[in-house]
Amino acid sequence: MLEQNNIYKKELEEIIDGMQCPKDFKCYKSGLKSLCKAKKFDVYESLMCLNDEEAHKCLFSVRYAYKYFCQCPLRNYIAEKVGK
Repeated sequence: MLEQNNIYKKELEEIIDGMQCPKDFKCYKSGLKSLCKAKKFDVYESLMCLNDEEAHKCLFSVRYAYKYFCQCPLRNYIAEKVGK
């Protein structure tokens, strides 16, 4: 998938260079195949975690109003630009 999107690949790598990931960038290294389940939440223009059982363990998730929202720059970029 990343080979088809060289523009995204470069930008994804730039995001990775500026952050640390407790999961060692599994989402990127898997070719964007191993992504946490999330969807765009238009009210807050953010990414809402769909797996509450795992979201509470994630360092990038923030709970608000009984839901978890993703603050991972890499995951949010993937959702916004790549559509996953």
